[in-house]
Amino acid sequence: MNIIKANISDVPIILDVMIRAFREYEHATPPTSALQETVESVTVEMQSGVQALIGYIEEEPVAMVRFRLEDESLYFSRFSVVPERQGQGIAKEMLRYLEEYATQQGKRVIVCKVRADVQKNISLYQSIGYHVCEESVLHRTDGTSIAVVSMEKSLT
Repeated sequence: MNIIKANISDVPIILDVMIRAFREYEHATPPTSALQETVESVTVEMQSGVQALIGYIEEEPVAMVRFRLEDESLYFSRFSVVPERQGQGIAKEMLRYLEEYATQQGKRVIVCKVRADVQKNISLYQSIGYHVCEESVLHRTDGTSIAVVSMEKSLT
């Protein structure tokens, strides 16, 4: 897999990979807000300092992750692998790359939030050294709430 750091011009690819991956959560309660994102909203996010990686296999985008560098950590979100490529080790390869990047940037911890009711995602992260460090409820602007777990992995 070839992993590249995305540019603003890659936003349509980032959005397409994410929507394909998050479509499985469109009927979750509450539905994922990822499917409401647009090229414009992702562009604004990237202009404000959010970065992204895209994973390609044979020039086909198969995975992406958005992230922000914080004081001591790298926080990632919207991690996506297209459905037809899930279960092939792509997620773990992307995460190893992201962890390496975080270390190169002098970050000590890598962090994400996961829906508390999506055990397969929690299990994936736990299988490579992440642990649940906090449980909380996100109150979204549409009035819905969602239980999440914060997960982190020490990079030192």
